Amino acid sequence: MTWLLRIFFSVCWLLPAVAGSVNGTIELTNSRDPEVRKHKNYSGVVVWLEPVGRQPAANALPPPSRMAQKMKAFTPHVLAIMAGSSVEFPNFDPIFHNAFSGYSGQVFDVGLYPPGSSRTVVFKREGLVRIFCNIHSTMSAVIMVLKTPYFAVSDASGNFAIADVPPGEYVLHVYHERALQQNLDAMKQTVKVAAEDLCLPLLAISETGYVQLPHQNKFGLDYPVTGGELLYTKDGK
Repeated sequence: MTWLLRIFFSVCWLLPAVAGSVNGTIELTNSRDPEVRKHKNYSGVVVWLEPVGRQPAANALPPPSRMAQKMKAFTPHVLAIMAGSSVEFPNFDPIFHNAFSGYSGQVFDVGLYPPGSSRTVVFKREGLVRIFCNIHSTMSAVIMVLKTPYFAVSDASGNFAIADVPPGEYVLHVYHERALQQNLDAMKQTVKVAAEDLCLPLLAISETGYVQLPHQNKFGLDYPVTGGELLYTKDGK
């Protein structure tokens, strides 16, 4: 345990000093994902702070975020935004795409659109939005829409930094798509932020019990066995 603490504190020391920032490191455990098991890829965990007893500062909405479609994948796979923000979905592939979501965070369907074009969606309320492509069953992504501006997404090393957090008391939340909700709820904690940086203890998230379930297309039907990518090319045929 001593060596773990030494490594953790050295990581925190290397993070850039930003006044009022909240820094930390994520570790994923009990995972079946090859990227986690072989390469220790701990990216894609959303960490956010909700003020206790007060509303978040009224920050101006940031410029539109981007979730690109390239090589039949959404990039980034996990995105965190504030409620009211917009997200662009550019198509960089030589084939058609159709981003949609049937989840309660926000139901939307941008329709079929060709290579080189883009669609934009405004996410008006907080919640989890799972994104799919109506043409390609293997494409999926997650957008976490938050009511607070104090959030970050972990990088491949598991590090995250929430900048410019005003002093005060906050409830810390985490979200990971391969963790059960009861495990995530158990990780909620109250933290006190002062004017200087706050380095949190290691946050270990277990993927025990996770089962990946197949999803359906926007019509509530199973995807064609042959793969929808054969149906639409650059000229729409």
